[in-house]
Amino acid sequence: MSRRQRLVVTVLCLLTAALAVCLDYSCHSRKQQTIPSQQAAAISDYEKYNDKIFLVLKAVDGDTIDLDVPDGDSPYTRIRLCGVDTPETKHPNTAVMYFGPEALEFTKKSAQGKIVRVFLDAEKSRDKYKRILAYVQLPDGKFLNEELLSEGFAYADTRFKHSCYHKYLQLESVAKRAKKGLWCNVTYDQLPQWKQKREPNLLRK
Repeated sequence: MSRRQRLVVTVLCLLTAALAVCLDYSCHSRKQQTIPSQQAAAISDYEKYNDKIFLVLKAVDGDTIDLDVPDGDSPYTRIRLCGVDTPETKHPNTAVMYFGPEALEFTKKSAQGKIVRVFLDAEKSRDKYKRILAYVQLPDGKFLNEELLSEGFAYADTRFKHSCYHKYLQLESVAKRAKKGLWCNVTYDQLPQWKQKREPNLLRK
């Protein structure tokens, strides 16, 4: 092979290698760009909040609290307790519901002004209102989510799957059989609308 031929072969090899590197970089760039922003946000939330301790500034509702840590432009982080739904007291389009004030008072006494530990499911960290979905562990080691269910201040939220889904259904069932809290006198019309639709036979004996 002549010197000129060797030079041509060398140049072609270099061009081929350069093209391969460019294609590989382009592929990885596309992969990075296609990571859903929601997934990236969930990872970021998980790193920031999961298994971390915070001060509870305020009990907003039975199933909603504010933590003393900034979240974006907000000076606090709003937490929606995962897997439970307490009767409304602050919803702009809903009147105060049966046992709502009692649920709020329970959460206030249990968590407000106290240091809690927060746990998140890795797959989904926020609800449609951008609130952090969390399991909140109280200073005594108990979980606020579970206490609300066990004492009859909340309903097991079956609209969304989560890691404690079946356990929370059990806790609700035990509280209902024992007629604890709201289960003592609640009527079908006093149930949340989503509960009426999903579990029409809930109060039947």
